[in-house]
This record gives sequence, structure tokens and C-alpha cells, in this order.
Amino acid sequence: MHEVSMGGTLRDYLSGEKIEETTYEEFRQALAKLLVEELGYPKDALKAKIDLCFEIEGEEMCRTMDLVIYDKEGLPILLVMFCAGDVGSYEREAVCAGKLFQGGPVPYVVISDSMDAFLLDAVSGKTLAHGMKSVPSYEELLKMTADYKREPLPAEKREKIERIFYTYTGFLQGTCCSESCSLPPKK
Repeated sequence: MHEVSMGGTLRDYLSGEKIEETTYEEFRQALAKLLVEELGYPKDALKAKIDLCFEIEGEEMCRTMDLVIYDKEGLPILLVMFCAGDVGSYEREAVCAGKLFQGGPVPYVVISDSMDAFLLDAVSGKTLAHGMKSVPSYEELLKMTADYKREPLPAEKREKIERIFYTYTGFLQGTCCSESCSLPPKK
């Protein structure tokens, strides 16, 4: 399923502004609300729809991260990626995103379809927990990242991870997935 406009607007949970209603937006909204209301994340620590941009053979590619959570110093500590389909099949893509995200590597990534979730260690690539209860509270996340040392990836390693990430996301570039899908006109 592709993310497409539903032709309407809705009020964004984080900003209060009217935003375009899409096939995935209600899920992003539900995840943001869960983080804030049930897990104690401050609204101002969450940013929605932040692009992770990288370069492949001189061409800039971008993949939107659904939610990025920042610590009290403004550093990214958790990415949340919504996925349609088998949540577990997004693990490698999510780990790559955590390693490549600006200001990172980001130590943790959550992938979720809003019914199931995986908590991943983006540095080691390991799955730490499975299920919606695996998403840590904000205070737990701050404790988990208290001693985290950000070490930028060496250029050669970063390039390899960008290529792997591109294999997961590159098909979105210039295809119907990057814009509204439409059926061909009837003859």
C-alpha cells in the first residue's frame, strides 16, 4: 500500500496545525499520542516527518522518518518508523536509518504498524524487544542513552550502509510511491 492523500485534512497531534490526511497519517498520529500520553514523552521532544537524506552516485535521496525523538540536549535518540506489512521485515532498513540519521548514529529505532512493534539497537543491529510494550517510556529511554557515545561512521562504512539503505528505499524515488498513485485512463 502506498501513502496517498485522502483529500482532507486533520489536526496534527504534536503541532495542533491542520495537515494533509493520508493513508498513513492516522497511524503516525496514534503513535505520537501513545508516546506522549502513555509513555511520558514531552511533545516538544518529538518531531514528525523528518527527512533522512543521503547521496548515491552524486544524487540526493531522502526517506522520511515518521517520528524522531530527541533528548534534552536536542540530540536524536530514537527513530520511530511506521510500516505497512510484516513489522519484522523492516528491521534491517530501520537499523540502517538509525546509523545514517543526521546527528547520529541514533542509538535506538522502533518499527511499528501501531499494533505490533520492534525495539532495535541501531548500533549493533540487534532486536531488543518485540511487542507494543517494548517501546520504552521517555525516562527509560533517557536512562538507556545516558552513557551513549556518538561516533560518526567512517566514510567508507557510511557509503556501504547508504547503499544497503538505498536497496530498501530506492524504489520510492521517481515512482508512484513518491507521489499519488493513479490508474491509467480508460480507453
